[in-house]
Amino acid sequence: MIVAFSVAPSTDNPNGSVHDAVAEAVKIVRESGLPNRTSSMFTEIEGEWDEVMDVVKRATFAAGQFGSRVSLVLKADIRPGYTGEIDGKLERLERAIDASGA
Repeated sequence: MIVAFSVAPSTDNPNGSVHDAVAEAVKIVRESGLPNRTSSMFTEIEGEWDEVMDVVKRATFAAGQFGSRVSLVLKADIRPGYTGEIDGKLERLERAIDASGA
């Protein structure tokens, strides 16, 4: 499965920045050893259900240490029997774009 998720604690920071909390969450994801990538809005992680959800839980709790509550947004692509899709989906998309001449 691939999970795309975003965590953000409540903050008293005047500019609303949560980058320190997000950095702690992303550190946990990267240390997990599971395939992952982070963009400006989401972190994606790929693996089996239990291992992915464990990482998401730990990342959420890490971000939550920076505020009194934490928001978690999660989207999952659950496709049993497939691995390497965190890159495979993008590779197929790029081939389709190239084939269409766009």
